[in-house]
Amino acid sequence: MKNLVYVIGMGPGSFEQMTFEARKALEQSDVIVGYTMYVDLLREHFPEKQFLTTPMRQEVERCRMAFEEAKKGQTVAMVCSGDAGVYGMSGLILELQQDYLECEVEVISGVTAALAGGAVLGAPLMHDFAVISLSDLLTPWEKIETRLRCAAEADFSICIYNPSSKKRADYLKKACDIILEQTKEDRVCGIVSNIGREGQSARVLMLSELRDTQVDMFTTVFIGNSQTRKIGERMVTPRGYRI
Repeated sequence: MKNLVYVIGMGPGSFEQMTFEARKALEQSDVIVGYTMYVDLLREHFPEKQFLTTPMRQEVERCRMAFEEAKKGQTVAMVCSGDAGVYGMSGLILELQQDYLECEVEVISGVTAALAGGAVLGAPLMHDFAVISLSDLLTPWEKIETRLRCAAEADFSICIYNPSSKKRADYLKKACDIILEQTKEDRVCGIVSNIGREGQSARVLMLSELRDTQVDMFTTVFIGNSQTRKIGERMVTPRGYRI
């Protein structure tokens, strides 16, 4: 099929953690479009493809670039990390498709950081959980605060994306303070950095320790619910089975 845009979640980083469906779609694509860092992860595996990139914060331009290539009769892969529908590109692509009705769109799911990082830590998301991004580029911080407070009050396990950056160095500390309004300092938490990539690391710690821990944009944070325990070096949220 031509005039086709695949929106592909690449997974957390390593080629091995990409789904078979995603690999097949990339193999069938003529052009691969994406944020520079993510596209660079694919070049060695698909050297015969045409690659087009844009820097961060040029998402609309990137999507239009993909549609313009598809209009030429090509099959285009718009790639993003994790899952295309979890802080990915599928929503924006589908919003913009109304301007490119001659193009088809197919969304290919991937493994989001909550799941890949959860596997590294053990089983932190075995029960109901919330995923919240601390990036306030597109969401007002006041709304993020409300979501954190409500998730903590409802005793969800919480997975935090985009916990910190140079401009938001204290955001994780602020988030922990909000959660501490509803929970105790000994709540079991975990962090995983560079999931599926070189330098991957993980740590299980208490909420009081997490509050003063320095992390970056490549770190995924897990805050357990009231039942979450540390078992050995693993973080486990029981489902409630009788054992």
